Amino acid sequence: MARLTLTGNHCVAHAVKLARVKVVSAYPITPQTTIVEKISELVDSGSTNMKIIRVESEHSALAAVYGAATAGLRAFTATSSHGLLYMHEMVWWVAQARIPAVMAIVTRTIGPPWNIWTDHHDVMGQRDIGWIITMAESNQEVLDETIKLFKITEDPEVFLPGIIGLDAFILSHTVEPVEVPDQEIVDSFLPERRQPYVIKSGEALVMGNVPSDLLVNFRMREGVHRGLRNAEKVIERVDLEWGKLTGRHYGGLVECYRCEDADYLFAGAGAWVGDMRIAVDKLRDIGLRFGVLKIRYIRPFPYSRVFEAVRGRKGVLVFDRSISAGSAGPIFLDLTTHLYSSGLRIPVKNVVTGLAGFDIGYEDFVKIGKSFVNEVSESGWITSFLDFYP
Repeated sequence: MARLTLTGNHCVAHAVKLARVKVVSAYPITPQTTIVEKISELVDSGSTNMKIIRVESEHSALAAVYGAATAGLRAFTATSSHGLLYMHEMVWWVAQARIPAVMAIVTRTIGPPWNIWTDHHDVMGQRDIGWIITMAESNQEVLDETIKLFKITEDPEVFLPGIIGLDAFILSHTVEPVEVPDQEIVDSFLPERRQPYVIKSGEALVMGNVPSDLLVNFRMREGVHRGLRNAEKVIERVDLEWGKLTGRHYGGLVECYRCEDADYLFAGAGAWVGDMRIAVDKLRDIGLRFGVLKIRYIRPFPYSRVFEAVRGRKGVLVFDRSISAGSAGPIFLDLTTHLYSSGLRIPVKNVVTGLAGFDIGYEDFVKIGKSFVNEVSESGWITSFLDFYP
């Protein structure tokens, strides 16, 4: 196992190589571009036999990946922000056809106004389609989770595409020491590409035709939902398998930091979870027992794991780096829908912040945490379910 200093984007590229991906297609957009540039370098060096398909748009990039994956090849693409919006039609086609493939989304603000910095509107906008979606906290997690996604998406109980989300510039262009596993380790972990269907001699395969029975569409969408729910146990199992090989076990669908005796929890996803960890340590120094509930998978949303983590707490602060306009943050909406439908009644507040790359550090989490404790202590509840910060 080699220890290298890599950006998050280069971690994705190394993971794609180690997974023995056969076809890559992408169109350049900041801050994703260096993923495929690095893959191109690896191809030119002769260290991999991947085929790179050069296309004229993001829509064509995912169309090429869709075709390659349908034909039985392990395939990958990457994009960001407006590129993902341009790709949106094909995002639906790949998911609803139950085709395993992996895409990296380097999360970036959607305009107007024009902005290249991170927020989560692009990746969160895909959560209703049928893709598995995981968000990384660190570059090490980017590399590990990209490799694991190929195994998860190709599992016969799942057969759905997967997204690895990483924050623009905070992870994509920042270097960290990363342990890169040997090819032999990945080969022992990741089997040959599994095909979601078998074509017998003389049979024809039709993809995306107009069905004569409307129940075909109904059942396919039902199948996508069931595949995502099945993915929960597959994700947990694959995470354990990877941990045994590498010593890095992330907790599966969620990860908790200092949750054992916590009265209050921060909940969130992505790179800023690292700042939440520091804030928790600072708050505990002054007697406020906080913990961090890291939501590692946005889809399938880990309802049962979240319920167990928050039960018995005095309050939960849910941080979102995007908002469903006119409602609230998407993580907050998912989390509270399940909690309240299950009969759990505790103060849960949504804080929407960090939009358009607005910088949020551990000092901000400390400040918000103190304010939340005072609010709950004084009123026994919360004065509003949603705050924007600042």
